[in-house]
Amino acid sequence: MKKLYCFDFDGTLSKKDTLFLFLRFYNSKRYFIAYLKHLPLFFLLKLKLLEAKSVKQSFISTVLKGESESRLKLSAAAFFESHYPSLIREHALEFIESIPRDSVDAALVTASLDLWAEPFAKQWNMTLLATEALYENGVFTGQFKGENCNGKEKVRRLEHFVKDRKYDKIIAFGDSSGDYPMFKFATESHFKFFQ
Repeated sequence: MKKLYCFDFDGTLSKKDTLFLFLRFYNSKRYFIAYLKHLPLFFLLKLKLLEAKSVKQSFISTVLKGESESRLKLSAAAFFESHYPSLIREHALEFIESIPRDSVDAALVTASLDLWAEPFAKQWNMTLLATEALYENGVFTGQFKGENCNGKEKVRRLEHFVKDRKYDKIIAFGDSSGDYPMFKFATESHFKFFQ
């Protein structure tokens, strides 16, 4: 029986939100300025008066726009080295390490930027389906390439990934409303399974 495990990242596998952790790790001074500037937007986002993509993109852009892709990727590797495995929930690590890879494929399906999620996906030998950073001439534009990988976009990415593959079972793991469409797509779903 061929299975596909679909894991959300932040809050599901990780103990904390990696967006804030990585931006602070990359440039703490710029991060705190950006955080204070975006506090009213975060509040409006909580009240569902703003779109998540625009606030997230603006916040990330304030800290990372104009930085070289090579420098960002070096920082992402350093971030992984300094936060792995302590950032990951113990039960999640045990589960991932027990996956029989001869009969199971796994995907990390996350709204996090591919930039800092990629080292984790590589460590776990997972396909990465994430929000993608847009670069021009090796420099981060501050924009996303395509949509924020959350909600229905998670399903769209999974449908594209699954298209030429056959799975008897698709099992999803998540911890928020942004994972509900993925739960409906899957044949089996688990909410806050590792908490």
